[in-house]
Amino acid sequence: MIKNLLFDLGGVIMDIRKEDCIRSYELLGLDDAASYFGEYSQTGVFMALEAGQIGPDEFHAELHRHLPAHVTDAQIDKAFCDFLTGIPAARLAALRQLRRRFKVCLLSNTNPIMWDSKIAECFRAEGREREDYFDGMVTSFAARCLKPGREIFDYAVRTLDLDPAETLFLDDSQANVEAARALGFNAAVVPPGTEFTDIIARITTA
Repeated sequence: MIKNLLFDLGGVIMDIRKEDCIRSYELLGLDDAASYFGEYSQTGVFMALEAGQIGPDEFHAELHRHLPAHVTDAQIDKAFCDFLTGIPAARLAALRQLRRRFKVCLLSNTNPIMWDSKIAECFRAEGREREDYFDGMVTSFAARCLKPGREIFDYAVRTLDLDPAETLFLDDSQANVEAARALGFNAAVVPPGTEFTDIIARITTA
């Protein structure tokens, strides 16, 4: 029986467009910007920020080494946040409705720059705070580990008090879903163009 829902953020709740972020960094003068962004994860200094290995100051300092001298920290952050396009109002409403039936939690590979700016802003669209939509949240930069590694799932189980057998994990990455299943979670991929509400309804009523 499913009692808990564990959501990925980007590509499941929040719409993303990697190409916009890459283009913004190219316009700032970052050579080979696309090489930093994989299909479902980042590389190099971007991955280090998401893994909590470095903070924003170190992230900025490293990127300044590869950018023209006139580029500011604010411009670096704005280009990074261009990765995120927003959260449809229907998904925010769905999260509120789901909390009436399930414990609703978040497990996201993300970084403090996006988390404290664009992500927080998007969750305020209804006049609420991000914390009003979840019973608990785990971010990779706080946990200092990344999906699909076992460490972050173990961290989520401990921190959020979840029983994997009673939890449905939803992610847009097949690798993350397979990792969760190997640890005893119920798990499903949310493909592009699919709403998580449809998948939850199908699984929980089967």
